[in-house]
Amino acid sequence: MSNNSSFSLAGKAALVTGGNGGIGLGMAKGLARAGAAVAIAGRNAGKNAAALKQLEGKAIAIVADVCDEAACRAMVNEAAERLGRLDILVNNAGINIRKAPQDYTLEEWRRVLDSNLTSAFVAAQAAYAHMGRAGGGKIVSVGSMMSLFGASFVAPYGASKGGIVQLTKALATAWAKDNIQVNAVLPGWIDTDLTRQARKDVPGLHERVLARTPAGRWGNAEDLAGIAVFLCSPASDFITGAAIPVDGGYSVQG
Repeated sequence: MSNNSSFSLAGKAALVTGGNGGIGLGMAKGLARAGAAVAIAGRNAGKNAAALKQLEGKAIAIVADVCDEAACRAMVNEAAERLGRLDILVNNAGINIRKAPQDYTLEEWRRVLDSNLTSAFVAAQAAYAHMGRAGGGKIVSVGSMMSLFGASFVAPYGASKGGIVQLTKALATAWAKDNIQVNAVLPGWIDTDLTRQARKDVPGLHERVLARTPAGRWGNAEDLAGIAVFLCSPASDFITGAAIPVDGGYSVQG
C-alpha cells in the first residue's frame, strides 16, 4: 500500500469488469496493492479463480455476462453487497472482431457494441446509487487508441471505443454534483491475449507498432496499474471527463 494517503484506497471497494485477465487484471492488481477490496467479474469461473490468486488483500470473483442487462446490474449489486459498499467501477470488459466493414453481420456489430459500450453504461447506471450512498465514487472506463484513430479492420470496435469517450464526458458532467468522477483510459498497444491474436490476424502489425511507439516496446498489463490507482484515488478528485492515453507515446505521433 502506498504511504501517500492521496493515493491510498484503504477502505474502498472496487469492481473491475473483465478483471480476470489482461488490462483488467493489471488494473485490479494496482487497486488491490493500494488497499482496495476488489471484485473481479468475468464469464469464465476458472479464469476468475486463477486471477484471484494474484490479488492482494480482500478479493472476490463474480461470474457474469455484461452483455445481459439483468446480469450486469446484478453483478454490480452483488459486488456492493459482498464488499459492503462500492466506491470504484472499472469498465474494462470488451471484445473485438476484426473484419472489413462490409463483411460484418449486424449481430457481430451489436455483440461488440453491447460488450464494450452498452455494458459500461448499464454498469455505471447500476453503480450510481451505491456511489451516492458512499458519498461519491470513481468510474474509469477503458477506451483505446481506436477512440482517436481509425483502422480498416475495427469498425464496431472503434465505434464502441469512441463512444466510451463521449459516454465518459456525459457522465462526468451529469454526476460531478454527486462527487462522482468519471474518466477514461486509452491504452495503446498492450501485450494481451487480444493483441496477440491481432498480430496473427494483421501482417506486419508488430513491426509497425514498434516503429511508431517512442517507448520502443509494447505495453504490458501492469503499465495500467498506476493510472488505475491515480484515477480511483483522492489524488484525482479534481479530474473528471478526461481521456488519458497510456500508450508509450504512440498517440503523440499524430
